[in-house]
Amino acid sequence: MLGEDHSILHEFPEYAEKVQSLKKANPEFGKQCDRYDALDAQIRELELDGSPISDADMRELKHERRTLKDQLFEQLRAD
Repeated sequence: MLGEDHSILHEFPEYAEKVQSLKKANPEFGKQCDRYDALDAQIRELELDGSPISDADMRELKHERRTLKDQLFEQLRAD
C-alpha cells in the first residue's frame, strides 16, 4: 500500500525498548535506525507525491531500506 508507515518502531513494536537501549549503547545501530527511518519517510513522501522519480530509483531506495531493516532485525534478535 502506498504511503504505508514502515518506521523501525512500527515494524518491530515488540522490540521498542531494545531499540531505544541499543540506540543509546551502540552509536552505529542508532545511525542505522536513523538512516532506515529517513529512507522510510522519503519513500512514503515520494509515494504520496506520485513517485516523481524513476521506477529504478524507487526500487533502489526500497532495496536499501529492506537491507537496513534486515540488518537491524538481526541486531535486535541477537543477545
